[in-house]
Amino acid sequence: MFSMGLKGAALLAFGSVVTALGQERIITLNATDSLLQIAGGSVSAGQILVAPDEYWGVVRAAGDLALDFGRVTGINYTLSNGQSGAQPVQYVYNPVNNMNNTHYSTTGTESFPGPNFSEPSPADTVIIAGTIGKSSIIDALVESGAIDVSETEGKWESFTSQVVETPVPGVAKALVIAGSDPRGTIFGIYDISEQIGVSPWYFWADTPPKKSKNLYVSKAKKVQGPPSVKYRGFFLNDEQPALTNWVASRWEDTPYGPGYRPAFYSLIFEVLLRLRANYLWPTLWATMFEVDDPGNQPLADAFEIVLGTSHTEPLMRAQNEFGKFYRDKGLGPWAYNENNKTIDEYFRYGVARAKPYARNSLWTMGMRGTGDTHIEGLGVEHIVDMLTELVENQREIISTGLGVEDITTVPQMWCLYKEVMTYLFHGLEVPDDITLLWADDNWGTVRRLPLLNETQRAGGAGVYYHFDYVGDPRNYKWINTIQLTRTAEQMHHTAARGADRIWIVNVGDMKALEIPINHYFDLAYDLNRWPVDSAHDWAKAYATREFGPAHAGHIAEIMIKYGLYAARRKFEILESHVYSLINYNEADAVLQQWRELVEDTQAIYDVLPAEQQPTFFQTILHPVLAGEIVNKIHIGGGRNWLYAGQKRNSANRVISDVLSYSSQDANLTRRWDTVSDGKWKHFMDQTHLGYDGYWQQPMRNTLPPMIHVQTDFASVAGEVGIGVEGSNATVQGDDQWHPNSSNQLNVPPFDKYGPITRYFDIFSRGTKECVWTASPWQPFVKLSQYKGTVGPSDRQDTRVYVTIDWSHPALNATAVASPVPINITTPCRGMDKYGFGLPRVNVPITLRTIPSNFTEGFVESDGHVSIVGSSYQAITPPKETSPLNNNVTYHTFKEFGRTGTGVGLYPLSTEKLTVSTAPALEYSVYLFTNHSAANITLLISPALNYLGDWDPLEYAVSLVPKGSADEPVNVQPVGPTEGTNMPDGWGYAVGDAVWGLRGKYTTSSHKVPRKGEYTLRVWALMPGIIVQKVVVNLGGVRPSYLGPPESFLVGRDVLGARNGTSFLNEEGTLGGWKDTVVVA
Repeated sequence: MFSMGLKGAALLAFGSVVTALGQERIITLNATDSLLQIAGGSVSAGQILVAPDEYWGVVRAAGDLALDFGRVTGINYTLSNGQSGAQPVQYVYNPVNNMNNTHYSTTGTESFPGPNFSEPSPADTVIIAGTIGKSSIIDALVESGAIDVSETEGKWESFTSQVVETPVPGVAKALVIAGSDPRGTIFGIYDISEQIGVSPWYFWADTPPKKSKNLYVSKAKKVQGPPSVKYRGFFLNDEQPALTNWVASRWEDTPYGPGYRPAFYSLIFEVLLRLRANYLWPTLWATMFEVDDPGNQPLADAFEIVLGTSHTEPLMRAQNEFGKFYRDKGLGPWAYNENNKTIDEYFRYGVARAKPYARNSLWTMGMRGTGDTHIEGLGVEHIVDMLTELVENQREIISTGLGVEDITTVPQMWCLYKEVMTYLFHGLEVPDDITLLWADDNWGTVRRLPLLNETQRAGGAGVYYHFDYVGDPRNYKWINTIQLTRTAEQMHHTAARGADRIWIVNVGDMKALEIPINHYFDLAYDLNRWPVDSAHDWAKAYATREFGPAHAGHIAEIMIKYGLYAARRKFEILESHVYSLINYNEADAVLQQWRELVEDTQAIYDVLPAEQQPTFFQTILHPVLAGEIVNKIHIGGGRNWLYAGQKRNSANRVISDVLSYSSQDANLTRRWDTVSDGKWKHFMDQTHLGYDGYWQQPMRNTLPPMIHVQTDFASVAGEVGIGVEGSNATVQGDDQWHPNSSNQLNVPPFDKYGPITRYFDIFSRGTKECVWTASPWQPFVKLSQYKGTVGPSDRQDTRVYVTIDWSHPALNATAVASPVPINITTPCRGMDKYGFGLPRVNVPITLRTIPSNFTEGFVESDGHVSIVGSSYQAITPPKETSPLNNNVTYHTFKEFGRTGTGVGLYPLSTEKLTVSTAPALEYSVYLFTNHSAANITLLISPALNYLGDWDPLEYAVSLVPKGSADEPVNVQPVGPTEGTNMPDGWGYAVGDAVWGLRGKYTTSSHKVPRKGEYTLRVWALMPGIIVQKVVVNLGGVRPSYLGPPESFLVGRDVLGARNGTSFLNEEGTLGGWKDTVVVA
């Protein structure tokens, strides 16, 4: 946690460096060795020069740069096209007649004005920007040899930034930005905006600019080549209630719905370009982008945004158009096999409407059912035949409508979303020039990636990804629940297999997803700059840009921890039973992580300058506070059920606590609604509490069900109750969790290699203040408390921790009878003494020792061995060499998964291997329990059959006595995709954020003929098998969400010093600790 030094560091918050996130810097605050001063000194109000013949979108971006200098220096720069008396450049278009959406026509001429031009001032000109082949100024500089564009000319979205002496008459020296195409120039312009101190999120997250008076160019030339991914964009989707309510509160409705007009979309287009993205799928459900306002489609083209449409909206027509203007007007159903002539005319209209903007269009091909559903009423073979004919017709319609002879020159994509992917497996052939846009499973796991024989397709491949989703098994659309390390792993895997033509991500309302959006686009723009393990470095760079360098390291830690905590169980799918309240201290450990994260995050917020606090609240503090509250609500609901089942008085206190948390949740929304003077009111309108087994959002936030205990009278079993770790049972008294009339409960067993503590609870079930005494029968059984008082007041519950003094002579002198009893007595005995004996807690103790020659490996305790996947002892090389396994090894993904690490094959381009050709992870284990079979379960990150169901995800496991030959058992955890159904168990796997928690999908059975040392090997036969934990169950594993804490590792852990009570003690746990007992 952070305390000392924060206030002093706050003075540095605005930073001494100028930063652009991950990009090569050419702007500095330091005059030393600089080449050109562009702000301060003799530059009072600088000027930016563009050519009179430049693209409208470039001129507009240059106008933004002029304003950005004003945001930073306090003085707006001017913009000139070099001509005296110049009027703003106009983007002229012919508005579509949106009152007749079945017969294409336009309604005259309108235009978008560009920024105002000022009179030319060569002496003040510090930046010149233009596009090669379009800007007469840039072309003249190229022709004269003043600038060298050989590394960027003709390339996609590239630019050079170069300091040039006397670039035009009257200008002594200027920074010249030359783009290979209009977006290349725009990215070069916004590169300067970001480097001088204006965040891409200055509007959407209220990031304040970094104030500076003096700015210098530090490098003679910068060359930025093509992005890693050609088309990079997001999908505004699931926009009701939050985004739509916000839009409706700010802008007048359109004739067809909420005010999704150019005023809104200009803000979207700008942030996309500032983030170096270029592609958009507009809002879908309550809107019709091209119809709502005739200015929307031309505005995208004017901004140089590539317009597309979603997987369910072919040929530039919004989903709602057919139902509203065709089906509801009696023009037939959305069924190509029944109504192809009408649907073809529907497509022709879309092509005609988009033709003026075809230069910035990416066409969605194919067809799905009505309203984001599958095609109904036809068998798969007929659907394949129909779609083949449909796409042929669509290509002819596009070719004819655009007047293009070669359809392969027109960018097209077919999104293989949900059921559409399966059509390929049934013989659907897609023309080679159409990009295959594979999709994830809506939960961040890519379903299918290019095979080796698909990587040379002219159209290439891409991926449709999700940061927001509405559907099975549960919506997630409230706030950010994205783990950056997981995004990096998935997108690097995607690129490694050649899916790099299009990356489009569903961002729902967009607001609250600023961090994962920025990260995603930075990966897409420059994948080499951000390797697979770069998420933490990226987070620090992001924090530096947004908040300055003083706290960037701390903020990055918060960002990474939050992503892990939120992603291991998304907030909407949290329920009261998820985290165990009785096993492995799990629920309390989770709450401790959230509590510490809140403290750390609040500490940063408190010392930030006031102008940075709104941004920090929106993007960092709010989700952390919200996440803790929701976890407390659901874990509190589970605690209430546990306590009510034990008839504790404190069950009612927990209800009060949960009601308080509910108020905190509501007040946090109220606080959000007031931030930045209410600018973002409605963005937290999304419900997030009260999902009841149905995937759709609840219509109102509601709490989990809880049980009230009547406290007017004492329990018939007495005033005082006892509960133990690992059980719901209570003594004295009867319940379903232990034998009737029994007055004894066992804590989980002790041995030297297990957890250092166990616990039992003493609690009030009555109306009196009662003292109690706990008396172990042996002196080596130690308690954290031997006496106390419980009652109906605040002194309701006491948790007593049990430890063993392993050095005590009484323990080591002779064999110990196990279990060792602890008598619990109280004078508060009434009529209950006639029905129930005195309660007793038993402490099972096992005395055992590993042989001295076992010097490295994991030791069984409590009937299991639990291993963090990355804690392997060795990597066993492949038995056979092959071109496929050259340089293949295992890679540990850090700050990853549900607790902190995962391990999988690397490089990610590796093809599927066999047990003979794959390296193996090797673990040494010592087992005391000999069973006819031990079940080994791997908890692996969600993955799917990305090479196809015919070549499924696969790994192998072997467990044999040391020195014996391997006996690998091959496991294929993911079944086939059948029609619209996902593989069996998928819903649980994505909700749990691992395969293996439920079902037997990742469990294999192995013989354990005798106690002793065993060798456990795991062969991940392909990338995508990322092992988070290995659990060898010899009969002692108890239910939990995160699995048993990691077992004692000889050679690393020290007897008596290792805690082992929860996952927080595991090696590599993010937000973990080693030597503290979790206290409820």
